[in-house]
Amino acid sequence: MKFMASQSKSRLFVFLIGTGLCSGQTDRIAATEWAHFYANQYAVPSELVEAIIEAESAWQPNAVSAKGAAGLMQLMPVTAVTYGVTNRFEVEQNIRAGVAYLRHLMTVFRGDVRLVAAAYISGERRIASSGLHYSNAAVFDYVRKVVHLYEQNRLKRISSQAPPQAEFRGGNFP
Repeated sequence: MKFMASQSKSRLFVFLIGTGLCSGQTDRIAATEWAHFYANQYAVPSELVEAIIEAESAWQPNAVSAKGAAGLMQLMPVTAVTYGVTNRFEVEQNIRAGVAYLRHLMTVFRGDVRLVAAAYISGERRIASSGLHYSNAAVFDYVRKVVHLYEQNRLKRISSQAPPQAEFRGGNFP
């Protein structure tokens, strides 16, 4: 498994070096690639990972919250330590830990994206004991935003994978 991850990391690095994109574009592409890589590794919908990153940091790798969360997925220090992160601002580590945590929450909350998002922002124990009855307007707004982004991302993916429309022709063609 480590060999495959190493191979994928090498391909990603070569891809980014070969593109000639400016730094901001390259950073976003790299972050997206890591998000997809770890979403696949941990069996978490990539659309959810992207929605969480957008809601948490707007894809800004150096984002820091007033409560001390940091990086793309806004990891709290305890969460970072739990998942082996040594630098919360390092994109690959941040995304790996954030997606691993999402996998944990997906298991605990049986795939309910609303509960997963609520627990991601306010803490697993709080949501496990109260569910969506937890009355905090900021949590409700966050859940609404994440679910909306998740659905948008899913629709984009589905529409990009749709087979091309059949061509209509006149005459007696089958």
